[in-house]
Amino acid sequence: MADAPILGGSEKLPLDDAVFGAPFNGPLVHETVIAELAARRQGTHSTRTRGMVRGGGAKPWRQKGTGRARQGTIRAPQWTGGGVVFGPSPRHYTVKVNRKARRAALRAALSLHAERGSLFGLDSAGFDAPSTKQAAGLLEDRRGGSVLLVLGPEEAAVAKSFRNLSRVSVLSAEAVGIADLVGAATFVASQAAIDALTARGSKTTREEAKA
Repeated sequence: MADAPILGGSEKLPLDDAVFGAPFNGPLVHETVIAELAARRQGTHSTRTRGMVRGGGAKPWRQKGTGRARQGTIRAPQWTGGGVVFGPSPRHYTVKVNRKARRAALRAALSLHAERGSLFGLDSAGFDAPSTKQAAGLLEDRRGGSVLLVLGPEEAAVAKSFRNLSRVSVLSAEAVGIADLVGAATFVASQAAIDALTARGSKTTREEAKA
């Protein structure tokens, strides 16, 4: 069984080989990351067409005899302050990815951290109260670039200790996504978070069990 070193201690955090020892599937991880990043877009962008812009009810000048090009309204797209042609409108960017594929991508991302030695455990019992100094000391010799800290729902003191550190992202085990795991250079997780991620990665449906 694979394991991960625990920050600030000599003990090891056991890892499930079925979740943290899976082969890396680059195309599947890429597809899942693109879908996650697209789903995070608000899609509230909007522009006004010529029918939505205020004013321009009368022709700016008469049709003939002025020597200038004919114009019907000052709110046409070629006028400053006019409407926008083919501008963006509110929409959603959600792309469906099957649950089986998302779980396989999660296993691949977790296994990648375990394979390259960038996965570390964290003893949350060592934080009786929030302490940013203590948190910085644990990461001083281990971090390489950005750090993703994943915690359980009852570990608020630990979250407060790490959330003010530079380039450290703190997420719950339920909220962490494949894009967060792939984008982090160092992955740190508590025992509760490891258990939750293991359950997410190993959960199978009735159809998958028959396959």
